Order: sequence, then C-alpha cells, then structure tokens
Amino acid sequence: MPASAPPSAADRGVPPRERILATAMRLFYRQGVRATGIDLIIAEAGVAKATLYHHFPAKSDLVREYLKRRHEAWMEQFARKLAATRRRGLPALADALGRWFEAGDFNGCAFINVTAESAEDEWRRVSCAHKDALRTLIAGRIAADASPGRRDALAAQALLVVEGMIVRFQMTRDASVVNEGRAVLALLEKRAAVQGALSPCRRGGFPSDRSRR
Repeated sequence: MPASAPPSAADRGVPPRERILATAMRLFYRQGVRATGIDLIIAEAGVAKATLYHHFPAKSDLVREYLKRRHEAWMEQFARKLAATRRRGLPALADALGRWFEAGDFNGCAFINVTAESAEDEWRRVSCAHKDALRTLIAGRIAADASPGRRDALAAQALLVVEGMIVRFQMTRDASVVNEGRAVLALLEKRAAVQGALSPCRRGGFPSDRSRR
C-alpha cells in the first residue's frame, strides 16, 4: 500500500479530534468499518497513535461518532434535496435520491452497510433509529388529511421502496432505478388516495397496520 500523503497546511490547522473524525468518516464510508484499520486512520489523519486513543479509546467510540455525524449530515442534505425538487408527494423522494446517487462518492447507505458488516446490536439499533427518522421525514410528504394510521402505513411502504432503490443502485449503478422507483412511489400514493376515497377513515389505518399489532 502506498504511503499516505502528509496532512496539508490547511489540515494541520484543524484540531486533531476533528481531523481523526473526518478521516475515519471518509474511510469508513468508502471501504467499510471492518476493512478500515486504526493504523490507516492514524496515517491519513497525520496524528500519533496516542492522540487517537486519547480522543477515541476504542474503535467502537469512533464508529459511534461516525454514525451520529453521518445521520445528522445525511438527513440535513436529503431534506435539502427534497425541498429543491419541483415534484410533490412521494415521487419527490426518487428525485432526491437521484441527486444523491449522482454524487461521485456514493457508496450506498452507511447504516445498511455497517449493519451488514457487523453483528453488533448497538449498530443495528443506531441504524434502525436512522431509518425511523427517515420514515418520519417521508410521512411529512403525505397529504395532511390522511389519518395517522394511513400516514404511518404509507410511510413504511415508501421507506421499503427507498431502501430498495438505494441497494439496487449501489449494486448496479443503473440510472433507471430512479425512474422505476419513482413509478412505484407514485403507484403507492395513488392506491392510498383511492382507498381513502372509497372507505371512511378507520382507527388503526390499513389492515397491514392491524396485522403487525
């Protein structure tokens, strides 16, 4: 493996803890948590081993902070992409995902990746919390006159489509994933609108809600 370049003058002005985190976030996302060793992070961050362990006594501490910051940054960026699309409702999710897929560093969902890599229960819980937050954001795209039960059920279904689009694009790099996902999201929205028009709102929402209880 070629030697890592020393930190630039600008990097040297960044506090060591932030430099370590920025390096770990880039490497963890690009090549995976398990494949990224502490020695590589130390070399690329340009810090001493003692400095890294002073700020992060264990690798799990670094992974925990990585996931926390990744969640905050991704949710903010995705909300911005949603706000920028002209489309309304659930199909706008596909547009926002398409913009993310076009990013040069796209390597799938960091939370799906880390859960697939590790059997650690903590990372699974953190990943589920991230997906719960995304489901809440999706619910905000659903018509305000929908009952809470219907909104929750539709948001959960749309989240499955979103997750499938992310994984499918990560595997294939096929841009048609965006159009296909948008069509499925539009069908979900149309079906929910028809069901809402044909039947009165019932406590408990869709039958699928009740079956999960």
